[in-house]
Amino acid sequence: DYLGIEVHEPGIGHLLLAVEANGARNVRCIRDDAVDVLPMIGTGQLSGVHLFFPDPWPKKRHHKRRIVQPSFFEAIARVVRPGGYLHMATDWVPYAEHMLETGQSAAGWENASPTGDYVPRPDSRPETKFERRGQRLGHDVRDLVFHRIAAERDGSD
Repeated sequence: DYLGIEVHEPGIGHLLLAVEANGARNVRCIRDDAVDVLPMIGTGQLSGVHLFFPDPWPKKRHHKRRIVQPSFFEAIARVVRPGGYLHMATDWVPYAEHMLETGQSAAGWENASPTGDYVPRPDSRPETKFERRGQRLGHDVRDLVFHRIAAERDGSD
């Protein structure tokens, strides 16, 4: 089963059209901010979370608006069961660096990259229009995957 959380109404429309075209019956969608929805999800209820091409808020004074913050990793750690994952992708390298630094310092997570940074784009990640746009503009796309480690390894309860 899949739950999509999106604030951008046209994105939801595109998703629902694709769901209908493919006859999928295991997809639900919520129009809201993920930060507001996460507290409603039970502890350890998710096997993984995908965060693809979130708004990078490139101006320094707007960085506080970025979804990827230490508090976001804490919220995701609560809902993702040990052994689960957080997969993020962005075409904004400074944001990718921020995601990497935030994830590396977050309790309960370990980077899936053998080199400690980024992973190759998995075949399972769909190419998005934001990704194609970024590539046309010459942006490098970065994928990051963090695995949720067991409570006894991260020191949490």
